[in-house]
Formats: sequence, structure tokens, C-alpha cells
Amino acid sequence: MFKSLLCTVSLTAATLFAQTTVQAKDLNFGIISTESAQNLRQLWDPFLADMSKKTGYNVKAFFAPDYAGIIQGMRFDKVDIAWYGNKSAIEAVDRANGEVIYQTVASDGSPGYWSLIVAHKDSPLNNVDDLLKNAKNLNFANGDPNSTSGFLVPGYYVFAKNKVDPVSAFKRVVNGSHEVNALSVANKQVDAGTFNTEGMDRLKQTQPEKAALLKEIWRSPLIPGDPIVWRTTLDAETKQKIKVFFDTYGDKPEELETLKKLGWTKFKPSSNDQLLPIRQLEAFKKRAQVEGQKRLTRGLKKLSN
Repeated sequence: MFKSLLCTVSLTAATLFAQTTVQAKDLNFGIISTESAQNLRQLWDPFLADMSKKTGYNVKAFFAPDYAGIIQGMRFDKVDIAWYGNKSAIEAVDRANGEVIYQTVASDGSPGYWSLIVAHKDSPLNNVDDLLKNAKNLNFANGDPNSTSGFLVPGYYVFAKNKVDPVSAFKRVVNGSHEVNALSVANKQVDAGTFNTEGMDRLKQTQPEKAALLKEIWRSPLIPGDPIVWRTTLDAETKQKIKVFFDTYGDKPEELETLKKLGWTKFKPSSNDQLLPIRQLEAFKKRAQVEGQKRLTRGLKKLSN
């Protein structure tokens, strides 16, 4: 009987150890919703398969309907490492125990990308002046509130600097992913919308007939390449394996080809300092909004007197 009990205890311990081992090998990789999950999965599956092979972990894609879902996933330890934009990375660092570890580099070697506002090629809108002058008659597609190129950058350079609140200025404002915004403009469902150069390059490959219907009416200053962020609470062994992977990925031609399909070349080591220019931009935008609200309040007081 004692021998039977000992065997049972040993089997139970072995089972628990095996379960723990399997669980430890799972690594969730968060992917922000720049377009549909189906399209993103096709792009990312080869990269994540390589990451699984080289780290020994079962690396799984983690999708959410918006950027906030990936941030919250990291906050509650459901996302271990993620691809963010700079704005969403700030939220992850400040609210979800995130830390920037690498930066993406465009396949042509450029250190970043550009935010765009696009209109239909047949539209009379040709620049920001046209857009703002006719805003009350236009439907506008803005980006996810946590998007750098889809929301923060145009929010500052196009709207805050011109003392314009897009929600009240336009006839109607909708929020969507880069892909949804671009297709909405191409299909004439809205008059203009935010986009970016990475998304435009991607659309030219996947739906060239739709890309041909778009024209650029505004381009931002250069935005730093997207950050790769991990949870600071990951164990040291996991961090080391992730670091080795990102340091070496792209050394082989087939790996570079996988990165090229994502629009990138080899990753560049980075840190939270990468986010400083975007933090400053966000602060300037908020200050402009506050000043605009003060001017509005003063104006209303004058009218009431």
C-alpha cells in the first residue's frame, strides 16, 4: 500500500512538473490592430514561428480589437512582449510594467516613418488648409486614440497647432485602424482620414487598386521606428532568450525576407528614452488644448458680459 501511495505521489508530482514546464514555454506576443487580425496573422506567423524555434518557447500571437486591449493584456500578464507604436508604448511603460527593448528599422534603412492624411484622388482637398477650411462639411476618419501616426501626431501638427478641435470642427468624426481609414477614404465613405507611410506601402501590395484611389494631402515630420516592449516582470532566463533572438534575427537571408514582408530589416537595440520625443509631443498637444479651452472660456465670458 505504501509503495502504491508513493507511486501515486510521484506520478502526481511528475504531472504537475510537466504542466508547469509546458506553461512556462508559452509566450504571448501582442500585435496592435493596425489592420484586421486575419491580415496581421498572415504577416506575423512566419516571424513568430521563427521566434518559437530559436527560443524554445511556444510563441503565440495575441490580438485585440484596439490598442488598449494589448496594453491591458500586458498589464495583467496576458501579453509578455509586444509590438507597439510609440504612443501606445508610453501607455504600456507607464501603466503595464512595459520596457522598450528594441526598435524596428524600415527595410530601406530609414529610422522611422511618416503620418499621413489622405483624401480620394478625385477630391478637391489638396492640403491641410483645404481640409480645415471645409471641415464643417466633411466626414473625417481619425485613428485609434493610442495610435502615434493615426492620432497623436496629426492631432498635434494638424489640429492643436491650428487651434482646431476635430470632434467639433468636422461634420462627423469616426475612429478606426489605419487600414479601415484608408479603405473608407478610397470607398468615399469619408472625405479624408489619417494613415501612414508603412500602411500605404502595405496597401500597395495587398490592394493596389484601393491604394491608387488615395492621394496624400499632408505628411508629418519623421516618427521614430516602432518599439518592441517586454514585461519587466519576465524572469531573467526568458529575457535573455528574447534578447538573443532579437540580436541575431535577420542574420540569415530567409530571416531578412520575413522581416521585409513586415516592412523592416534587422532590429535596433533601444530603451524607454526612445519615447521622449513622443512624450514631449503629447505634452505640447495637451498644453495647446488647455490654452484653447481657456480662450474659449474667456470668449464666452465676454459674450455673457
